[in-house]
Amino acid sequence: QVQLQESGPGLVKPSQTVYLTCTVSGGSIDTIYKYWSWIRQPPGKEMEWIGYISYTGSTVYNPSLKSRTSISRDTSKNQFTLLLSSVTPEDTAVYYCARGDMRSSGSPSAREEYDYWGQGTQVTVSS
Repeated sequence: QVQLQESGPGLVKPSQTVYLTCTVSGGSIDTIYKYWSWIRQPPGKEMEWIGYISYTGSTVYNPSLKSRTSISRDTSKNQFTLLLSSVTPEDTAVYYCARGDMRSSGSPSAREEYDYWGQGTQVTVSS
């Protein structure tokens, strides 16, 4: 059973950089064909895909967030990390990590593409 666990600061100030980490257990982040996404859900809004890192370490980002986003990984710790810079209150959301499969023809922005999810971590941007 694969498990994902997000961690990070609950409250950050505007203009700061947020670092969130997803720790994976029960499966390796370099398992062939798997990719690992960050997804968020602002209050009262739809889920928004942020980006992913694949089993090879390649990354793909949502164009709307690309300029402020970086995803990296540490295979020795079986973790991957989201960096989101220059945050504003509009970045307030529950942030999730999830696992997808690159053999699927679906979009990484679609909820049904993911078989395992973390429970989510709240990030609030406020001064």
